[in-house]
Amino acid sequence: MNLEVKTQSKYNEDLNWRYATKKFNPEKEISQEDLNILLESVQLTASSYGLQPYELIVVKNPEIREKLKAAAWNQTQITDASYLLVFANLQSVTESYVSTYLDNIANTRNLTREDLKGMEDMIKNTTLKLPAEKQQEWAAKQAYIALGNLLSAAANLKIDTCPMEGFDAGKFDEILGLKDKNLTTAVIAPIGYRSEEDNYQHLAKVRKSKKDLIEII
Repeated sequence: MNLEVKTQSKYNEDLNWRYATKKFNPEKEISQEDLNILLESVQLTASSYGLQPYELIVVKNPEIREKLKAAAWNQTQITDASYLLVFANLQSVTESYVSTYLDNIANTRNLTREDLKGMEDMIKNTTLKLPAEKQQEWAAKQAYIALGNLLSAAANLKIDTCPMEGFDAGKFDEILGLKDKNLTTAVIAPIGYRSEEDNYQHLAKVRKSKKDLIEII
C-alpha cells in the first residue's frame, strides 16, 4: 500500500489550512451562527460511555479575559480572539453524576432505569472505582477529544484556533470559579480570525511522513 499517495479531500484541505494561530484580528468577530456550530461540534463529540466528564466555558467578558491572560503569561491570543474556550474536566466522577447521565438516557430514549442496569453496573465498576487522580486524568483525555472535534469543525468554517496548554490551571480555576463545581481547567482554545500580521500562516506545515507515522500490520 502506497501511503504517500496524495488524495483530494476538502476535509484534509481544511486541516492543512489550519495552524495554531499566534496573532488574532481583534476587530473581526465570529458570527453567532458559526459560534453555535462550533459549540454543537463539542456537544456531539464522542466520549467514553458517553459520559462527557467535562464542561466548556465560553469566555467573552474582556475583564475576565484580561485576568486569564495574566494567568497565561500574557499571551495575546487570550484577549485578541473573538472568544476564549476553556475545556474543564471533572476533578472526580461521582455516583450522582453517573445517575444524572443515566436519567438523561432513560428520558431521551424512553427507557426505564432498570433497562440501563447493566450499563450502570459497568460504569460504576470501572470509572467510579478508579483512584481520584486516575479519574481526573481520564476525564481530561475526554476533554481533549472534544478539543479535536472543535479544531476540525473550525477549520471547516475557516475559523482560526490556537489550542493552548501554556497557562496556570490553578489560577484559571480560581478566576472562573471552577473548584466549587468539581471542575479543573484541562486545555484552552482561543477562536477567531488570524491577523494579516501573523507570519506563521505562511509557513509550510511540518508533519511526520505517513511512512514514519503509520504502521500497517
